[in-house]
Amino acid sequence: MVAPEITAIIPVFNDRSALERAIPESLKVLSTITENFEVIVAEDGSSDGSAEFVREYETKSSHVKLLHSDIRQGRGTALNRAIRKARGSIVCYYDVDLATDMKHLSELIDSIRKGADISTGSRLLPGSDIRRSEGRDIASRSYNFLVRHILGSHLFDHQCGFKAFNKAHIIPLLPSIRSNHWFWDTELLVRAQRLGYTVHEFPINWRAGKGTTVRIKDVFGMGSSILRLWWQLHVSKD
Repeated sequence: MVAPEITAIIPVFNDRSALERAIPESLKVLSTITENFEVIVAEDGSSDGSAEFVREYETKSSHVKLLHSDIRQGRGTALNRAIRKARGSIVCYYDVDLATDMKHLSELIDSIRKGADISTGSRLLPGSDIRRSEGRDIASRSYNFLVRHILGSHLFDHQCGFKAFNKAHIIPLLPSIRSNHWFWDTELLVRAQRLGYTVHEFPINWRAGKGTTVRIKDVFGMGSSILRLWWQLHVSKD
């Protein structure tokens, strides 16, 4: 069996209805980029029939693979596991609600083909077209401001769920990442920059998914993770 060039990962937790759109859309868009690809659904202990839906889809398409966990591990742990299981030399992931316009997937992949170690969509660059509540926008900008100024990142958006990697280069970085949930994206990008990885950040069209809420007070919880990583990098030297 020929190894795929691209592995697309969709992290899932109780997202049965969103998968009905995400899987066929993924197959359609990826087929315009390469003939050799796989889609791994990293299903993290769902109880809503998500795993069963993907298993059924596996019988329809050889491109679709289920990576199931009986218990919830956390988004970061699920992504770590899926990246290690990926057979593609280029690995990407995106949110199951397809909040980022899938027309950007070709640029995400091409950035890695052209030599970037990491490619990431950004909702905060000039040229980005986003729609979300004012409160969520303020929370996101505040969070990313803290990451840039405390952790020394040069990027504008660390939490966008639309990223790609050169697998051979990203695998050695995974053991150092301690976050097992939402902070995983930020920690990976910060540690990668400190090691000199090339990161391509580009503007995207993005629409907030239904039921997604981030409040101003959530920034304080985010801040504790930022400070913990600063301590690991500058004091404990982990």
